[in-house]
Amino acid sequence: MKQLKTPYYLINEHMLLKNLKIMKYIKEYSGTKLLLALKCFSTWSTFDLISKYMDGVTSSSLYEAKLGYYKFKKENHIFSVAYSDNDIQLLKHISDKIIFNSISQLELFYRTLQKSQIGLRINPGVSYSKFILADPSQKYSKLGVNSTKEVISVLNKISGVMFHYNCENANYQSFSTMLDKISLKYCSILQNVQWVSLGGGVYFTKKGYPLDKFCQKLKDFSNQFKVQIYLEPGEAVVTNSCELITTVLDVVKNIKEIAIVDTSVAAHMPDLLIYRSSAKINNNNLGRYNYIIAGQSCLAGDIFGEYKFETILKPGSIIRFQDTAGYTIVQKNWFNGLKMPSIAIMKLDGNIKIIKKFSYIDFLNSLS
Repeated sequence: MKQLKTPYYLINEHMLLKNLKIMKYIKEYSGTKLLLALKCFSTWSTFDLISKYMDGVTSSSLYEAKLGYYKFKKENHIFSVAYSDNDIQLLKHISDKIIFNSISQLELFYRTLQKSQIGLRINPGVSYSKFILADPSQKYSKLGVNSTKEVISVLNKISGVMFHYNCENANYQSFSTMLDKISLKYCSILQNVQWVSLGGGVYFTKKGYPLDKFCQKLKDFSNQFKVQIYLEPGEAVVTNSCELITTVLDVVKNIKEIAIVDTSVAAHMPDLLIYRSSAKINNNNLGRYNYIIAGQSCLAGDIFGEYKFETILKPGSIIRFQDTAGYTIVQKNWFNGLKMPSIAIMKLDGNIKIIKKFSYIDFLNSLS
């Protein structure tokens, strides 16, 4: 720990393993295959551990697909909202399944991919999301085909379909009800494909989630239609497995006490700004001392949140932000030219391994 200078992301393999054991349970009792969603988490130094418990990865772009092919080395699926001709020419050599978002692109590239397993994303018109921004079935959504008749017209060209309609859904009953609706609405399609991806966004690693009911639901669906089910978890794989560790640089006062740390929401946890959420801090928030925790950038709204601490904060105080793996490390950026957090892993044996440090050269090379 003394070798590490803040800020840095610290991934805890013990916490990661806790989630992965749930993945193993789901696989064993439902027959479902599980793919890591690289759009959520792609720190490939953890792949040796994750690949022992998951069947492969799913990607959203050519670069992610190449990462999965060369670093995960198991099943490699891709879904993209739209592909270029160059993408397809490269992806057909490294992807096990290529899923299209539209029938027009499916028709355009079908002859090129006749030896590949092809899938089509369907927009079922039902979804679960606390955020409009992430709701895949919102009005005028660009995601998936919503005409059953059109999907039926290309059944001879596809081997599977994808329904990605959840976002941070920890409500089993909601998941179950929506799956029943899909079963009824798309029965004629599901009976004529070999595999079905139910996407990601199901928070089945949350404490208290009814895993046995979940497994049985998946197994029943698989048996009913004689299909291989895939799930594409991201956040569920890495939840609570990482901290962003920072140091207080200064404390200023503008009616309230404001502690400024050596990192930034805008640069290093931009998902908080996107969804207007506060960062998580592992304390009971019942202390005597109230502080707004602010980032180092020039953006006035660069605020992690407001918290109560049991001790007075001062320059040198350490602040540990929780649950900073999913959609955080992949979105970090060089806004304001701020120092990029290092990435470290606490291994299962308790040792900490620094896997990446960033320098001015990295900042320089990100520009032109």
